[in-house]
Formats: sequence, C-alpha cells, structure tokens
Amino acid sequence: MRSRAVVARAAQDSSEASSGSVVRYVKSSFNTTEDIFALAGIGFAAIAAFWASMMLIGVIDKLPVLPLFFELIGIAVAWWFIYGNLLFKPDREKFLENIKSSASRILGQ
Repeated sequence: MRSRAVVARAAQDSSEASSGSVVRYVKSSFNTTEDIFALAGIGFAAIAAFWASMMLIGVIDKLPVLPLFFELIGIAVAWWFIYGNLLFKPDREKFLENIKSSASRILGQ
C-alpha cells in the first residue's frame, strides 16, 4: 500500500490579522487607567458567568429525573428527524436538495 502525504495550509493573513488586532487592542487598553478597570471587570464577569453555567449544569445533572427526561427527548427528536428526512426516498431527495441549495447560498454560488 502506498501512503499519500497531504498537507493542508491555512491562509496566514486572516488569523494573524484578527489575533494581532486583538492583542494590539488589549495592549493599548492597558496604557490608560480607565480601560484597565473595564478589562478587569469584563474578565471577572466572563469567569463568573463560566463558573455559574458550570454550576448550573452540575445541579441539573444531579437531579434524578431530568437527565433521563432529556435523553428521552433526544431519542424522540432523533427518530423524528430520521422519519421526516431520511427514511423514505422522496423525503431523502428533498432533504439532499435542501442541503445543496443551502450550501450554494452560503458559498455564494
């Protein structure tokens, strides 16, 4: 068996430009006293929101009925999707056409 080496390279200008502008903004914000407090407040709020969301997920997961209920909802939605879009050939063709048209609209073709 022959193996083929494939290398994918991303465009350098888009990611570097966006990350560079963010870094420049943060560095320039630390030069003024008012922006330091704003950045610290935003950082603290982000950490507090993340912590609160993790605690909420933990509390919901500990309730004995809700995880089973959410799992049953997930199974029902999966079966509904399969029945409505994948089970019968006309529905499957309509679903694939919908995907192709959506992809062409997103890509601008």
